[in-house]
Amino acid sequence: MFDANGLVILAVGAFLCFYGVRSVNLGVIAAGFGLGWMITSLFNASALTMLLFGLVGAVVSWVVCSLIFRSAAFVVGGLTGAVAGARLADLVQPGQSSWAASAIIIVAIAVATAFIADKYRARALLWLTSIGGASMMLVGIGRTFEALNWIDNPDSTPATITSNAIWVALAVAGWILQRRLFADRLGIKPRERAAA
Repeated sequence: MFDANGLVILAVGAFLCFYGVRSVNLGVIAAGFGLGWMITSLFNASALTMLLFGLVGAVVSWVVCSLIFRSAAFVVGGLTGAVAGARLADLVQPGQSSWAASAIIIVAIAVATAFIADKYRARALLWLTSIGGASMMLVGIGRTFEALNWIDNPDSTPATITSNAIWVALAVAGWILQRRLFADRLGIKPRERAAA
């Protein structure tokens, strides 16, 4: 069975993972959408509820970031950290998720990554958008294709290991691609070749 709502989160996650560091505004919107979607998906909400929470998350994130644009890196870092935190909360609580435990994990990771992003700016956002986008992509793949649901909800140790390996591989691929595409924005200078 094919779920079109999963395709939405897959597309938003791919954008964030492979293009997120290019535009802070679009990164904020994508991360806010992903955060709203992933938090509601932890509790098996309906697709319409997840879409609604995703849209609310996108709008609220953009408005908050617009009001305090000087701390945009802090906001994007916190949002993408919260997306990764939602993935980790899902991994450490197989089956039924606890609101309290999920909130503690998500908030702790969001706060830590917000401060890291504020301190290290573009370099931290490169990692955070790659990791957060990869998290969203796993949810999207699992929801879009029923046969691949194990990627989002692993039900055995081998499935968990494989799902996490895919998460790491997607995050690293996003990091590599963004680093190459947006080297100027990140302040990365090409290595000068030594004169022979």
